[in-house]
Amino acid sequence: MSPFIAELVGTMILIALGAGVSAGVALKGSFAESSGWMVITAGWGLGVGMAVYAVGDISGAHLNPAVTLALAFNGDFPWSQVPSYILAQMIGAMAGALLVYLQYLPHWKATPDPATKLGVFSTSPAIKHPVGNMLSEIIGTFIFVMVLLSMGANQFTEGVHPLIVGLLVVSIGLSLGGTTGYAINPARDLGPRLMHTLLPIAGKGSSNWRYAWVPFIGPLLGGSIGGLFYKNVFQGQSTPMLWVLLLVTVICLFFAHRSGRKTQESVSSKVTA
Repeated sequence: MSPFIAELVGTMILIALGAGVSAGVALKGSFAESSGWMVITAGWGLGVGMAVYAVGDISGAHLNPAVTLALAFNGDFPWSQVPSYILAQMIGAMAGALLVYLQYLPHWKATPDPATKLGVFSTSPAIKHPVGNMLSEIIGTFIFVMVLLSMGANQFTEGVHPLIVGLLVVSIGLSLGGTTGYAINPARDLGPRLMHTLLPIAGKGSSNWRYAWVPFIGPLLGGSIGGLFYKNVFQGQSTPMLWVLLLVTVICLFFAHRSGRKTQESVSSKVTA
């Protein structure tokens, strides 16, 4: 198996098990219906661990564009392979979402709320606040990457390390995930969101593309900053790219602030009218 196929299959497993637990908890008629946040965080963590076990020896089990970028910025992964890894992760995420759709086929029609169906595939904020939502994704992914790199770059695929990675995802979900649903992985949100748009899901509503840039850009920034921070602080290899990325982050937060203001003004004008 090539690294490309391994990343595709690994990400497919991750999304099938992760979005699968979200579907089991959220959709009507499931035996796991309404079993709560603890089950969701545990399911996602176990899904990550199992996916890392499955393909770690072949591709390093990045399964996440933010991890791939972090390793590249840190010098542990060749930039020439970054595009193919990210493409494989996106395709795998879409394939995993398709499996979840098929697994819960009769439950979509039984679930009346369109937002609940979208929540199986992609994340959404508990409170709409573009700056706060962006910061949540940046911080969560930053911590995720920092711990991975501290465990030893690509060496976390051996022994019990995949389970530790899974526990890390559970920890982030419990401690930091309540704000945005903790995408911490651009492929995890964008791939399934695309499938939500494309699939003939009974009674589905909007795919909320207005919000989609937050769980895409936020983790990319958080992961990249995490990789460069580790390189600068832990390894003592100073690089100006860290400051460039911090500036880009400030610019993105500024645009998020403007986006939030425009949304508020639009809502206010409709209410006044």
